[in-house]
Amino acid sequence: MLGLNMTEVVNLAVTGMTCMGCAGSVKTALEEVEGVEAVEVTIDPGKATVTTGTGVTRSILISAVMASGFGIEGEDSSASDFNWGDSSVWKQSAHNTKWCLIGCSIGDFGTIAAFQFVFPDSGWSSMSIMLLAMLNGLLTSIGLETVILAKQMALSSAFRVAIGMSLISMLAMEAAMNIVDLVLTGGAMLTWWVIPIMLFAGFITPWPYNYWRLKKLGKACH
Repeated sequence: MLGLNMTEVVNLAVTGMTCMGCAGSVKTALEEVEGVEAVEVTIDPGKATVTTGTGVTRSILISAVMASGFGIEGEDSSASDFNWGDSSVWKQSAHNTKWCLIGCSIGDFGTIAAFQFVFPDSGWSSMSIMLLAMLNGLLTSIGLETVILAKQMALSSAFRVAIGMSLISMLAMEAAMNIVDLVLTGGAMLTWWVIPIMLFAGFITPWPYNYWRLKKLGKACH
């Protein structure tokens, strides 16, 4: 999302499309892949022309098409089955997870810090503070993604896409960070040594799920 805005055009020979509804389903599936900038789909011949940004691999696009119920000409069905060995998908899902972690951490850490340093005598229990921190983490993650996407599309569209991010991924991330904090510090507390451990737990916990979602469904978590 940062750096040079380089694009690439990928052509896919799509099989199984028989009507405009089929073409629309393929187009929608490809447009939902993060980093895809434009999609054109034709029925005769069955073809999808996808303009992508940096980091979107052909295998991710193929996964998106197949998840929508259609095939790719020349693709061995056994080779397209889900597996955990696609390094390009691991890399892309790690990138997506990183952005989700940044967004969640802003609200989560900010909330804990506020109760620790600004309102130390609030009377809130550690559990209540952590639940609020998780909620604020979700909101800041959605907000950050909206700001990033607003550079590529209208603000209303950016917000809709951000709302469609994986709630499971964000909840797993938030839960992992706060459980680590509770276990290691005994409460809602930030220290110099616990923050890196919280970030590591928040990243590693949803990463395999984000890989699965991207590889199997062609959908990014963030």
